[in-house]
Amino acid sequence: MKILGLDVGTKTIGIALSDAFGWTAQGLKTIRRNESNEAEDFKQIVSLIEEHAVQTVVVGYPKNMDGTIGASGQRSEQFVAQLSEYVSIHTELWDERLTTMAAERVLVDADVSRKKRKKVIDQMAARLILQGYLDRRSYTK
Repeated sequence: MKILGLDVGTKTIGIALSDAFGWTAQGLKTIRRNESNEAEDFKQIVSLIEEHAVQTVVVGYPKNMDGTIGASGQRSEQFVAQLSEYVSIHTELWDERLTTMAAERVLVDADVSRKKRKKVIDQMAARLILQGYLDRRSYTK
């Protein structure tokens, strides 16, 4: 069962994919959001879901540090609601607090240049979101 992880931002969507066993997450790609036609964003995601036979989508849920839901969290909730109009598979929101900062730290520690980091930071954040979900899922089985 493959699972897709999404780090949804206002300008880009980082995408990660699990292996068939649901053990590991790998960065897949970054989609540049289409501001004039957001249906294109969803069509690209649906295409990936179909291509990889994905059964679950995990969307990063940016909560405030005190656990409350702010504007970014509400945008994630809205994104999930819109995605359900295009595809009817299981979708979950996953707490993503500090994942972008963790992704940045991993890339800096790996001595990735600033220019290259900018290209892969969203994929790395999506990978961390998805890996957290996978780890929790295997822990609770």
